[in-house]
Amino acid sequence: MRCLTFLVVLSTVLELTAGEHRVFIGTYTRSNVSSDGIYTCVFDSESGRLTPPTLATAADNPSFLAVLPAENVLFACNETNDFDGQSTGAISAFRINKSDGTLTLINQQPTGGGAPCHCNIDATGRYLLVANYVGGNVAVFPIKDDGSLAPRSCLINHVGSGPNLRRQEKPHAHSINLSADNRFAYAADLGTDRVMIYRFDDQAGRLVPSAADSVAIPAGGGPRHFSIHPSGRLAYTNNELTCEITAFSRNGTTGALTAIQQISTLPQNFDGRKSTAECLVHPNGRFLFVSNRGHDSIAVYAINQENGTLTIVEIEKTGGQEPRNFVIDPTGRWLLAENQNSDTVVVMKIDATTGALTRTKSKITVGKPVCIRMIASGK
Repeated sequence: MRCLTFLVVLSTVLELTAGEHRVFIGTYTRSNVSSDGIYTCVFDSESGRLTPPTLATAADNPSFLAVLPAENVLFACNETNDFDGQSTGAISAFRINKSDGTLTLINQQPTGGGAPCHCNIDATGRYLLVANYVGGNVAVFPIKDDGSLAPRSCLINHVGSGPNLRRQEKPHAHSINLSADNRFAYAADLGTDRVMIYRFDDQAGRLVPSAADSVAIPAGGGPRHFSIHPSGRLAYTNNELTCEITAFSRNGTTGALTAIQQISTLPQNFDGRKSTAECLVHPNGRFLFVSNRGHDSIAVYAINQENGTLTIVEIEKTGGQEPRNFVIDPTGRWLLAENQNSDTVVVMKIDATTGALTRTKSKITVGKPVCIRMIASGK
């Protein structure tokens, strides 16, 4: 295994204390020799500090992660197109060592499509949902009692294309998210300019197109990620190709979405590369955050609690290149952002009144970080 000079190996077992949270970082391993797999560290929500990262486990392109804390299990998308001699990626299940965050492989399953790039666990903790970018499809995997993944119980192929011939020549499912009541799943498809809407059967582990089976966003936008407001009445998707947000009102009974606003994620006169990555509503429902690649920033919006529309608060630089996924800590006071092309994870403080971000001095080095997940202390 390659040696990472920036890693500090802990000589004693690291026990979490009050205010400390276990962090896991997914990376790209095929495009940069500085990364070997999934990394772990500890975040202190009192001081806003991160400990130096250590390798939790070696893995092949473990990009997007999902954690089932109650079962001490972590799932990772192996974002490849050549798993086990097949033209598919894989999803891996790992057992978490609570003492030091190291991971032990439980098993793997082929995802049924290339480049799996997003995954989520349903509210029952019995199913893992996966979006396959190259495959242009979404899949469901039952989670067994021992944390292992059973073969998929459902696979749905999307159909269609968009006007961008380079990026939208066919479907490209880029994320899949569930409503809080576990009744609906939403799959943002960059290739078809649609957010697909499914009813989720958590008894059989199946997705069924809803009566309102999708909603269109403006042509060429390329919807990527999707975030539902804590109220359940609103939702937002970031359009990767145009650097815009589409705001929706949401019908909690039918799952239907109705577009109510389009708003840019960039400064008015910016003429560089346009590409968004992550979209996340703050747990308090008052703010929305979106990461800009190209501009290397996070756009912050205030959410109108009456109608769900957005007002720009600021667009704050992350201090690195190519910010991807980010996470808000359990206290709601800190945002941890990953700069993929400058190999860093940075801590930003969230203003409780405005949502504005202030970059702190807390920063760690991890090769090609693309996803970050956190477990609250005591979990």
